[in-house]
Amino acid sequence: MRFLHPSSRGRTLASGFCSQLFPGCFTTSGFAGSLLCTSHGMAQSQGWVRRCFKAFCKGFFVAVPVAVTFLDRVVCVARVEGSSMQPSLNPGGSQSSDVVLLNHWKVRNFEVQRGDIVSLVSPKNPEQKIIKRVIALEGDIIRPIGYKNQLVKVPRGHMWVEGDHHGHSFDSNSFGPVSLGLLHAHATHILWPPERWQKLESVLPPERSPVHTSEE
Repeated sequence: MRFLHPSSRGRTLASGFCSQLFPGCFTTSGFAGSLLCTSHGMAQSQGWVRRCFKAFCKGFFVAVPVAVTFLDRVVCVARVEGSSMQPSLNPGGSQSSDVVLLNHWKVRNFEVQRGDIVSLVSPKNPEQKIIKRVIALEGDIIRPIGYKNQLVKVPRGHMWVEGDHHGHSFDSNSFGPVSLGLLHAHATHILWPPERWQKLESVLPPERSPVHTSEE
């Protein structure tokens, strides 16, 4: 509260107003009492600030672990680099990078479908994550592109992943079937740039369909 000139009327109004807000805070009359009222109000304000700060600190230390768990277990966003998934991702090349939504929850039981775009830990570099399309699942027989074997049967607990831009992708055609344990997330949407916003469909390129699937 701000006090102006200490006229008698001003003293009466100020003292009366403060008396209503803080009954019993006056020990003297007039302007001296209004100063005491101000000090009392400042003390209450400081106490309120301390309580808010303590509440904020408690909430912060609770919210941070929850947020970290959410990002680690449910969803997060990531920027896609490179040209291995063109034209599905980064169709503009180095001029722009797509930002995608990664759903960890969908792969919590290591369940994926052919055609899903997934992020996974690189089999060659545990510190790096790569994004590829699932081409074949365990039990499927796939014809690789330039791989050492003419036909490959995907072992149990593994999958075959490839980039959409053949010849510009480091994928299962180079390192073979990938363990499902390396799955990181399922890429479900493009979030950025705005004109690229869309849902990522699980589509298997016809020319990359398995020679034989485990369901056949």
